[in-house]
Amino acid sequence: MPELPDVTLYVERLAPLVVGQSLLGVRLASPFLLRSVTPPLASAACRHVLDVRRLGKRLVLALDGDLFLVLHLMVAGRLRWRPAAAAAGLAVPAAVPPIPGRNGLAAFYFSSGTLLLTEASSKKRASLQLVSGRAALAALDPGGLEVLDADLASFRAALCRESHTLKRSLTDPAIFSGIGNAYSDEILHRARLSPFKRSTDLDGEEAERLFQAARDTLVEWLDRLRRDTPGFPDKVTAFHPEMAVHGRFGLPCPRCGAPVQRIVYAENEANYCAACQTGGRLLADRALSRLLKFDWPRTVAELEERKREQRAGTPTPERPAP
Repeated sequence: MPELPDVTLYVERLAPLVVGQSLLGVRLASPFLLRSVTPPLASAACRHVLDVRRLGKRLVLALDGDLFLVLHLMVAGRLRWRPAAAAAGLAVPAAVPPIPGRNGLAAFYFSSGTLLLTEASSKKRASLQLVSGRAALAALDPGGLEVLDADLASFRAALCRESHTLKRSLTDPAIFSGIGNAYSDEILHRARLSPFKRSTDLDGEEAERLFQAARDTLVEWLDRLRRDTPGFPDKVTAFHPEMAVHGRFGLPCPRCGAPVQRIVYAENEANYCAACQTGGRLLADRALSRLLKFDWPRTVAELEERKREQRAGTPTPERPAP
């Protein structure tokens, strides 16, 4: 899912292309993308774009007449920009060919070019809304704290408002804005904290460490994306080889060299280094720990020993119940 650094980059690269331009019209490949009824989508046509901004993980196009187009890319939604010079006939929306590709969801036609929305997933979760007025736009904001605009006191207050795991707290849009699965893994690794430690159990030093790690991780990745993406970001991904733990299951931790671990729960996952974040203890997801019961390895050393035994064909002795 595009998160704060990715959506910010979309905003920064899209704004010079469309602000001051006219939105000629919008074409949908599926009516299910549109999650609003009033005002009708057709009322956005032939309006000037006044601003492009981020609202959590959403991208907002502010139009004249106090209208706002709000895009939520969810997990697999992505944006593509096609300049007008690269696609003849885009000046008249009714004359444009159908949205290309089976993943195409929508096309936004501007006097300067076309913005394509695609979603490479069978679960079509991306959404588009057109709302009227700032109050209606504000109602779409989950209300999470903007970490890059916050101080330590406000960060800690948001963190301790409810008792959740750190992983859940960081990814809850009502607590922190714009942070998702990928960057929460990176933040927690940098802070050397377990993803399943309770938010209300942090001492002052740990809370400060997490605050600094969150700011440093987001700034570092935003700067990296800006540097490595010279044009419009056509290839946004949650997986980067430079990441410390996210998407790097089984690979060595860049800090200590221990293999990165992963637990999968519901439709999410947490990637972490047991040596750096949990004192060497392996975290068990419910499915595997229920299946393996007492045979579940408790530490990285035990896991590595289990692997060596399997390679050698040695049966693993049963662990007695505690």
